[in-house]
Amino acid sequence: MLHTLELSTASRDEMRDITREIISLVHQSGVKEGTVLIYCPHTTAGIAINENADPDVRHDVLLRLDEVYPWEHPKYRHAEGNTASHLKSITCGPSQTVIITEGELLLGRWQGIYFCEFDGPRRRQYHVKIMEG
Repeated sequence: MLHTLELSTASRDEMRDITREIISLVHQSGVKEGTVLIYCPHTTAGIAINENADPDVRHDVLLRLDEVYPWEHPKYRHAEGNTASHLKSITCGPSQTVIITEGELLLGRWQGIYFCEFDGPRRRQYHVKIMEG
């Protein structure tokens, strides 16, 4: 089962918790054993799994990515001016796969699934593929 979801981001860099949306789709699917693939088709955004208990973690991750990949750099050549967004996306990655067991996502106690925006605000899509087996 393939689902395409949309969201609007509010800032240039943002980690949006999409865990509830993924859980809901898995429950609706009726799949008890399998996997779910969450995929981002954008070159300046990505999907990550990380802590979802303390919002300071998201802040700290985005802060450090800005330090590693500053928005402006004298050697950047990309004409659109968003090279940092591409670098952050490459670092984050475009997808995550999560095991489904007994009809639930097999996430750690503190883990959540995030849509990571690095070139917002924008209207974005991501795809969720639920596979039985």
